[in-house]
Amino acid sequence: MKSSVLTRYRVMAYVTAVMLLVLCACMVAKYGFGVGKDLTLVVSQVHGVLYIIYLVFAFDLGSKAKWKFEKLLWVLVAGTIPTAAFFVERKVVREIQPLLAEGAPQPVKV
Repeated sequence: MKSSVLTRYRVMAYVTAVMLLVLCACMVAKYGFGVGKDLTLVVSQVHGVLYIIYLVFAFDLGSKAKWKFEKLLWVLVAGTIPTAAFFVERKVVREIQPLLAEGAPQPVKV
């Protein structure tokens, strides 16, 4: 597995998590204070598109890492729970980095 697969997942995990937090703030502003109706619409649509990209990259990583269905499902759902993607991303990185080190080319001894 290439390290770029993990990098793509990590970037989208952070972007999706941040956008979800922004969306939550917009929802509080919209329903709690009655402001930001248009902003909430835009942020929700952007988050939706970014979440779809996150799903694709997380599924790609999970299939290459040969995860069980339950683990893959948890990683996919983490993008819908505020702040969960931050914690799941760290756990995934700790698990995948040794796999990347095993697949790295070894230096030739002369």
